[in-house]
Amino acid sequence: MSGARIIDGKALAAKLRERVAAQVAALAETVRPGLAVVLVGEDPASAVYVRNKNRETQASGMASFEHKLPADTPEAELLALVERLNRDPAVHGILVQLPLPDGIDSAKVLRAIDPAKDVDGFHPENVGALWTGAPALAPCTPRGCMTMLAEVHPEGLVGKRAVVVGRSNIVGKPMAALLLAQHCTVTLAHSRTQDLPGVCRSADILVAAVGRARMIEGDWVQPGATVIDVGINRIPADGGKTRLVGDVDFAGASEVAGAITPVPGGVGPMTIACLLANTVTAACRLAGVAEPEV
Repeated sequence: MSGARIIDGKALAAKLRERVAAQVAALAETVRPGLAVVLVGEDPASAVYVRNKNRETQASGMASFEHKLPADTPEAELLALVERLNRDPAVHGILVQLPLPDGIDSAKVLRAIDPAKDVDGFHPENVGALWTGAPALAPCTPRGCMTMLAEVHPEGLVGKRAVVVGRSNIVGKPMAALLLAQHCTVTLAHSRTQDLPGVCRSADILVAAVGRARMIEGDWVQPGATVIDVGINRIPADGGKTRLVGDVDFAGASEVAGAITPVPGGVGPMTIACLLANTVTAACRLAGVAEPEV
């Protein structure tokens, strides 16, 4: 039996989706938030993710605009679509699903999105705003991680030692920025960090976002630490099947951690819920109205 508190991402995501739906209803006379999702190609995982986003967007009462393009779509055609969405007043959030096929410059496409509609939080203007403390649309996965941390630490995170393992632009770097904004002392570590196990053991909050199955071992975790496992890795299972595991050895870490997210059912469900919340924020800013208190 695990000694750690299990942080239920499904339950927290359901609460956030309820809040978003209530906000959308409250905005009915002012603006109806609209999210446009663009999928290029037939990547199976991306297709499932986009389908889930479309379903949750509609369930919240928002307008959903789905654009599916073939894998051989020229970059110029994709950029032209992004520009049309930038100009469309019914669209308040634009998400281009990554990864994009070979031959399309992902960075160029992300830079083409209007920063005010960049609900993924990847545009350089939003990245800069996040690091300088200006109002920004934060990337959805790190925002979801912060929501989970707030559930475990309602007293706040001031002064806590946080270690983020993984330095990606999508998770690691923005996660560090959000933790700094909450007055944590942050170490941004990675696979080449000297004495990585020792660095991890120093953490009151340990965020694993490195993309390697069970890389963070149980004895890398400080007793009582809060562990947020962002990893989603497929490994072989019985019967020729596969199963999902995180970047943390859950069995070992849960024996010593104070709280830990499972995989699946942890961070994953929070990402789409935070995407919906970002879309409401973007719609309100574009319409010049305050977000409804619900």
